Amino acid sequence: MISIVVPVYDEAEVLGAFTERLTKVLADLDDDSEIVFVDDGSTDGSLDVLRSLVAADRRIRVLSFSRNFGHQVAISAGIDAARGDAVVVIDADLQDPPEVIAEMHARWSEGNKVVYGVRTRRDGERPTKKLTARWFYRLLGRLSDTPMTADSGDFRLLDRQVVEALKAMREENRYLRGMVSWVGFTQCGVEYEREPRAAGETKYTWRRMLRFAADGITSFSDRPLRVAVQLGTLVTLTSFLYGGWLVIGKLINPDRSLPGYTSLLVAVLFLGGIQLLTIGILGSYIGRIYTETKRRPLYIVAETIER
Repeated sequence: MISIVVPVYDEAEVLGAFTERLTKVLADLDDDSEIVFVDDGSTDGSLDVLRSLVAADRRIRVLSFSRNFGHQVAISAGIDAARGDAVVVIDADLQDPPEVIAEMHARWSEGNKVVYGVRTRRDGERPTKKLTARWFYRLLGRLSDTPMTADSGDFRLLDRQVVEALKAMREENRYLRGMVSWVGFTQCGVEYEREPRAAGETKYTWRRMLRFAADGITSFSDRPLRVAVQLGTLVTLTSFLYGGWLVIGKLINPDRSLPGYTSLLVAVLFLGGIQLLTIGILGSYIGRIYTETKRRPLYIVAETIER
């Protein structure tokens, strides 16, 4: 069996078209299939559309959250509930074409445990989004000890072995594409052109994207902490050298006037900024530790809909 996991948040306009394209793809595969929709607290009537889809197709199941828990958690819930020997994660907005699943399935049949989609084009996205995404993937690749694939999102096929490994990882600050890279196994990519959204607006605001980027970096690298230590060491050493230079200059030339108010103000502001930066980096890691120690469930399912 192959399971399709679909996180849904306010996608009522596109769910019908998405399901139609997806079922056509699944009809061409030899394996049995199921579709697991995870409604992440939608407010636009998506749940009603999902109910009608369940009534029309017994392969469809729906998990409805008690509130919005976030995209990565919704994917995790779908993976937890999936029964298939392979699990495909795909968004409902039709930016990732369901037709690519057939090629992913073929690569999985060849023995690959993870088959991830690699975006060769990103039509319909703002230039700033494309640029920042490119920078982020390159930066994370340099910071993390775990190899990260550039231009690859959550659209991917996972073998049951990988699914079981992910189900054992219950951290709350989730960056699933990094977690999949971390578990290892044989992985390969499938290139495709990302399409514009079929309807509606993206749910990833700049604030959410920044939070997502922070989760990715702090979950898979402690290098920011090491950079903070190195920066503090550099500033301290520079201060000692500059202070020694001033003392020596005063001893050699007693009549020489020391730098005044402007240089002192610049030094104080610079050191204050460095301190706040390092405290902020440290606080980010401590905050995530605090979140993990509470051991709350990742999500709460209010209703399960199936035939």
